[in-house]
Amino acid sequence: MTTFISIFNNKGGVGKTTYMYHVSHLLAEDGNTVLMVDCDSQCNLTAYSLSDSDIKKSWSEDGNSIFRNIELVYQTTGDIRNRSPSKVINSKGHLYIIPGDLRLSDFEDRLGDTWNSAKGGSEPDIRAQSAIHRYIHWAAEKISADIVLIDLGPNLGALNRAVLASSDYFITPVAPDLFSIQGTENLGNKLVSWRKDWNQINAAWKNTEISIPAGSPIYLGFVIQQHNIRTNSAGMTNGWKIYGNELVPAINKNIIEKLKPIKQVLLWENDEWNLGQIPNLHCLIPYSMDAKKPIFYCNGSDGLIGAHIKKARDSAKYFEGIVETLEQVIDPDF
Repeated sequence: MTTFISIFNNKGGVGKTTYMYHVSHLLAEDGNTVLMVDCDSQCNLTAYSLSDSDIKKSWSEDGNSIFRNIELVYQTTGDIRNRSPSKVINSKGHLYIIPGDLRLSDFEDRLGDTWNSAKGGSEPDIRAQSAIHRYIHWAAEKISADIVLIDLGPNLGALNRAVLASSDYFITPVAPDLFSIQGTENLGNKLVSWRKDWNQINAAWKNTEISIPAGSPIYLGFVIQQHNIRTNSAGMTNGWKIYGNELVPAINKNIIEKLKPIKQVLLWENDEWNLGQIPNLHCLIPYSMDAKKPIFYCNGSDGLIGAHIKKARDSAKYFEGIVETLEQVIDPDF
């Protein structure tokens, strides 16, 4: 069984793509077959994972970008194409990506236009709403993926409504700031609304030959990112703690308590949904992006010098706990 997990928040600038990229590499290094899907029209994950020539090839007429695979649905001239994912460069294991495409944002209008008819059971419109779902599931089967991680853009639009609905679980990367706190309320309300709509679509849809999203992704928890840490001491600086202390209560109130009644929250034994904290890694990120490697794979050949080499190597510790949690979820005996 493949596990599908979306990385999603309606607040940008929280480092979700960096988080997903690094976690995926560690999962692959541990022996899992991992598929990343870039459904963020900014395509930062794709830029991180592939050479420029491979990116251009994925966008070409016979390319394998996410848009090229649903292009005929967008044009209303056909159904999904089944083109194999790309191998991620500099990975230490079986790590693949469905490349992103700036044109994917054009599909948002079609998803918006077909939503109400899909809720009434219209097959052409349900095919549109399920196109990305069906292609991602085909691609996962093609490479025998253990886990699929989907990078979504920071909005609550029709595209994310369709893609998030396809996932088994989702994680929200957050930052300890005012906007992340406010964003939790918007997110919780929207998820409850989307669940009702997908229930209606599933009730209206009778054709079992075409797979459609269940629309009920389960909340795994949150990852706090981009906070500054005190030198020679554990934890956030006092400045970041001002909002950091407000963040967890907001998530509990606005996401967890709203999703519990509809059974879309994983009930951890310790009632602890904080999956980890990843500090601001500052200047190491540009080196990593330029080398197209995770920070912990970078070394002197990538331009690092002195203490930065050890700091880069040691950065894996910030992701390892999250990787262990995800591997529990992948395990069918979990």
